[in-house]
Order: sequence, then C-alpha cells, then structure tokens
Amino acid sequence: MTDRTDIAVRSQSRNWADNAVRLIEADARRSADTHLLRYPLPTAWSAEADVALYLKDETTHITGSLKHRLARSLFLYALCNGWIHEGTTVVEASSGSTAVSEAYFAALLGLPFIAVMPAATSPTKIALIEAQGGRCHFVDSSRQVYAEAERLAHETGGHYVDQFTNAERATDWRGNNNIAESIFTQMRDETYPVPEWIVVGAGTGGTSATIGRYLRYRRHATRLCVVDPENSAFFPAYAQARDDIVMPSSSRIEGIGRPRVEPSFLPTVVDRMVSVPDAASIAAARHVSAVLGRRVGPSTGTNLWGAFGLLAEMVADGRSGSVVTLLADSGDRYADTYFSDDWVSAQGLDPSGPARLLIEFEQTCRWP
Repeated sequence: MTDRTDIAVRSQSRNWADNAVRLIEADARRSADTHLLRYPLPTAWSAEADVALYLKDETTHITGSLKHRLARSLFLYALCNGWIHEGTTVVEASSGSTAVSEAYFAALLGLPFIAVMPAATSPTKIALIEAQGGRCHFVDSSRQVYAEAERLAHETGGHYVDQFTNAERATDWRGNNNIAESIFTQMRDETYPVPEWIVVGAGTGGTSATIGRYLRYRRHATRLCVVDPENSAFFPAYAQARDDIVMPSSSRIEGIGRPRVEPSFLPTVVDRMVSVPDAASIAAARHVSAVLGRRVGPSTGTNLWGAFGLLAEMVADGRSGSVVTLLADSGDRYADTYFSDDWVSAQGLDPSGPARLLIEFEQTCRWP
C-alpha cells in the first residue's frame, strides 16, 4: 500500500507540473503567430510564369529563432512524460539557437539549465544563452556533446532533453498550430494558397518531419525540399538510402547540418534534397539581407538558395505557383562571423562567385 507521505509528494509534484504547463501555454498565447512575408521577386518574371516566394519569419519569436517552437515542444513533452520536476536541472547538447530558447523556458519555470557545447562556440552565442540564465559547459569536439550532456544529466539528477532524438516526437504534426498548419492558414487567401514547394534545412530534422507528415496527413500536393550544407550527413544519407553515414567534420552553417544522421531526421517524408555549398549559403544570406533591409542568418541563406533554384525551375517549365521557406533567425547574431569578410576568408570560403549568380538570377531567372 502506498503511504500518505508518498501520495502527498506525488500530488505536490503533479501540481508543480500542471502549473509549469500552464506557464508555457500562457507564454505561447501572449505572442501572436510569426509573420509570413512575401519576398519581392522581379516583376519582369511574370511574363514567363506567375510565381511567388514567401518567408515564414521565425525571428519574431521572443528568443528570436525557429528553435523557439522546438524548445516549447520539448519542454511540454518532457513535462507531460513526467521527466521534468520542480528543481530538475535541464541539460541539452547545443551551442546554438535551441540552447537559447531552452534556457528561456527553463528560466520561465525556475529551473537550472546547462548547454553542452564545443569550446570553439562563438562568444555571441554563449552570451545569448547566458543572457537567458543558462550555463555553458564546454567540450573539445562536437562529437562529445551527446555523451557529455547525458553524463551531466546523470550526475546532477537532471534531465537530458536530447533534441536530436526527441524533436520529431515532441511536435504534434497533425496540427495544433505547428509550423506547417500555420503556413497553410496564412497562405489561405493568397493567389496560390497551396505551395508547390516548402523548403527547409535540417538540424535535428524535427521541422522537416513535422511539415512532411502534415502534408501527407492533409493530403496537400505540396512537396518538401530539404536543403543541406557541406559536411552534413543528411544529404549523402538520403542519396544513398543509408543511416550510418558519419562525416569527418561538422557543418559550418550554424543551425543546420549534422556530422551524423540524427534519429529525428525522417528521409521518407522528404521529396527532394539539395546540397548547398557553404559559400552559396553565405552569399544568399548577404543578398537577401540587402533585399529585405535586415540581416538574416546563414541557414536562411541555405533555404533561399534552394528556393531560388526551385522558382527558376518552375519558370523554365512555365508553371505558376508559390514556394515557401523559412527565415530561421536574425543575421545580427552572426555579425562577427558570416557577415565578416575576414572571418569568411579565414574559413577558406569565397562567396563572390555565388553572389554574381544571384544577381544574374534576379535579372534573368536563370539558375546554374
């Protein structure tokens, strides 16, 4: 028989979890949905085909990136599974936007948060995590982050969130205002409300899994294209139908690309993958920043490079329609890296060639 003390403790724990879910749901309701921006394409293109490009602007989340959605879902998933309790130390393997957003939700619930990351992580990202109340724990190599995060969670009696495993599980892909449902709701009154393509990158693979599943669940004709940077295992794994590929180095485009095939990446819901050179991602981020009058992050450059190619393909075929992609985070986070000529040159990258191709593309809608 369970004694009364045990029942009281369980009840207190349940009450805390109930309030934690309430706080997260209240936080979501306080903010409107993220904007869907129409990208200004040259009007001369309409003589060949009527096409439109939209950017789902995820920078308007309170923590400034697409990962805010993921962090919210991961916290709710852990709370409702009974993995996070009052006082639990929350641990994640992340040096980027996911850690920033998870640190925010941990602070909202009054929980300590530790982000495990490579020692080479930029000071800007470290400062963003610490500004949300998180603590950064460093390892020598990106390959060590998984095991070290698990070790720290065990040592502290905490919970390892494990975004790379749980991303596709934590999000309700059938709807409930996930990013896919939001896109189709906002596209409802556009000329071409059902996009020809939705273009996303893959970090955990959670976003592509959510969108790909939703397209099939709602029986939309829209196809899903995943763009992938250099040094990422996702593209070769997709091309070779393998899940055991491991890359010798990490992606240079923050937020997307992984050296291994993460459990949350579901290639079976992807219709096409495009490998994008890192120099092209940087050139596109800079180009789009100039067009929009605001800086966008490097993964947004990767997204746009893929979207531009699909638009050119549609125009060449004389097909009208729309393409949607993501403005994943602000380029202001990368002022000292991807927007610094010295840093880019030190990486052995030259975006001048792709930059010229983008100018030619705007003039002719021709794609190499």
